[in-house]
Amino acid sequence: MNRRSFARAAALACAALLAVPAFAADAFPSKPIRIIVPYTPGGTTDLMARLVAQKLNERLKVPVLVENKPGANGIIGAETVAHSPPDGYTLGIASPGTHAANAFLYKDIHYDTVKDFTPVTLGVIAPMLLVVHPSLNVNNVKELIAAARKNPGGISYASGGSGSSQHLAMELFKMMSGTVMVHVPYKGSAASYTDLLSGRVKAEIDVLPTAMPPGKAGRLKILATGSAKRLAALPEVPTIAESGVPGYEYNSWYGFVAPANLPKNVLDKLNGEIVRALHEPDVEKKLTDAGVVVVANTPQQFGDFIKAEMEKARKIIETAHIQAE
Repeated sequence: MNRRSFARAAALACAALLAVPAFAADAFPSKPIRIIVPYTPGGTTDLMARLVAQKLNERLKVPVLVENKPGANGIIGAETVAHSPPDGYTLGIASPGTHAANAFLYKDIHYDTVKDFTPVTLGVIAPMLLVVHPSLNVNNVKELIAAARKNPGGISYASGGSGSSQHLAMELFKMMSGTVMVHVPYKGSAASYTDLLSGRVKAEIDVLPTAMPPGKAGRLKILATGSAKRLAALPEVPTIAESGVPGYEYNSWYGFVAPANLPKNVLDKLNGEIVRALHEPDVEKKLTDAGVVVVANTPQQFGDFIKAEMEKARKIIETAHIQAE
């Protein structure tokens, strides 16, 4: 083989090698995808995962399976995702627990919230409501603040556990309103409603799907929303910020993440397909009816959002000296 022929053969060989990754990228996905939900079935995180999984199954032509791995405030499920191969075949649902508060609540987490994950997209924002038992005899946020200041520590509030979204939301409220109230943690927000509805505890900040039904039924008073602006579902209910605590905002949220170092072509495809699924009219309606607001943004935006939420959680946890149960 002469020098020119050898050079041509070498160039063709290099081109063939360079083409392999491109071919592999076009082939994704070629086997089942799993979505890890770090909580029990039946909640909003589970609903979002299953609705998206169904659409991905239809669009990508591979099985998309939802696996519930609850435990340790979401740590078990999050660790499963973090330690999986970064090939696009394992996704996870991120939440304020797994990707904000847990980093500052637990010392034995075997994952780094930022370094061990690839943000894919923020799925939904879950607005929260400040509700009180009627026996408290307050009708708005200013009256609640006045009552708490008049009797420091005399008002108890419920949450789904130390470090939960409900806990952090109320601690932020206390910090910004200059009030003192007693925290009563339960094992999940649903468990807290037995005492809240009976009046044994007087207040809670919780997501719409849980707090709105007893509020609409008159068993609790809805005082305000924790969102930045009024909600379309409750236009008559003011925000906490406009009710005497300027600048207050606290929402729960759920998004999609993958293991760190996910190839860009795979990330782009997953982001595009998940965003498309979230905006399908039937999916968006079911999520809206469940009390959440579809966001569906870019990986960069979600990554920035996670870092901001981590900083917010850190400040609340350190200022309020919150410890995990």
